[in-house]
Amino acid sequence: MSKPLLQFTDSGIYCDAAGVYLDPWKPVDKALITHGHADHSRWGHKKYITHHDNVPIISHRLGDINVSGIAHGENLLINNVKFSFHPAGHIPGSCQIRVEHNDEVWVFTGDYKTENDGISTPYEPIKCDTFITECTFGLPAFKWRPQSEVMHDVNTWCAQNHAEGKTSILFAYSLGKAQRLIKHLDTSQMKIYCHGAVYKMTEVLRELIDFPETTLVTRDTTKEELKGSIVVAPPSAHGSAWMRKFVPYATASASGWMTFRGARRRRAIDKGFVLSDHCDWDGLLQSIDATGCENVITTHGYQEIFARYLREEKGLNAISERTQYEGENLNESEKELETEPELETLKAEEVKLKKEKK
Repeated sequence: MSKPLLQFTDSGIYCDAAGVYLDPWKPVDKALITHGHADHSRWGHKKYITHHDNVPIISHRLGDINVSGIAHGENLLINNVKFSFHPAGHIPGSCQIRVEHNDEVWVFTGDYKTENDGISTPYEPIKCDTFITECTFGLPAFKWRPQSEVMHDVNTWCAQNHAEGKTSILFAYSLGKAQRLIKHLDTSQMKIYCHGAVYKMTEVLRELIDFPETTLVTRDTTKEELKGSIVVAPPSAHGSAWMRKFVPYATASASGWMTFRGARRRRAIDKGFVLSDHCDWDGLLQSIDATGCENVITTHGYQEIFARYLREEKGLNAISERTQYEGENLNESEKELETEPELETLKAEEVKLKKEKK
């Protein structure tokens, strides 16, 4: 039997015919990179190839690396294997990778979402034979509200805090989620301040995206000027001494995991907004349907449950593969699920969905 076009190895997803890896998690000679998050673009590869918009992102994160960029849809031929990058809609610069060889087409999504967030090039469905999909939120319980509605809630919450003289602290990943919030925050009455990690990444992305003005929080920033403003910071800043400067404040987190009732309580935050840079249940299913694929490989998330659903309910050849990708705060969510009563609720919902289909 011939080898699959893409194989899951100890180092990452490997294309033997071309001798290249896709988003490898161990150092390799040549790596094709879908996007700039740390679990997909790691340090140590000899050569990086990615989309043009992702070049400044991973260069900022990884330092002095050998990296080149190509445009959307541009063909890259390596040993008669044709590669091309297509929008994934996950974060700025994120792409799916299409691989074609001997009339066989595979698509590796990396991470993706189908809703247009206003800062990322919108997701583009690609026809293929085999589709490698993440399923971070691959359960029917996960269904996102439109971004416009969520951001209305965010801005309403910030305005209320402003009226009460409190600083609104929004926790979000420094690459992607933070800029999505910043782009759509209402700055008519409030100024946006940023943690250093968020500020630096936003400045890198200003070359590509028009953002409202942001101000770096420094040692010289006074409590008086911060009062009633908005601060965007990474989740790691929560509970740190850095937070003392903002008293009195209210805290919020923007994540798909805010779907869980216990998530906000466990993180000791005041407010949770359900806003994810990944597909929800419907988005995953619609994306798979749009490819016209017969074969699906599920990765990080609820991959085994999701693959089983695709086999039993959709009639697809679906299997799951383990990777070292983490999705959206996956490790923390798994710990939460071990003790959250919602886990049984989610399993029950999956069973209910199957019965309704019959």
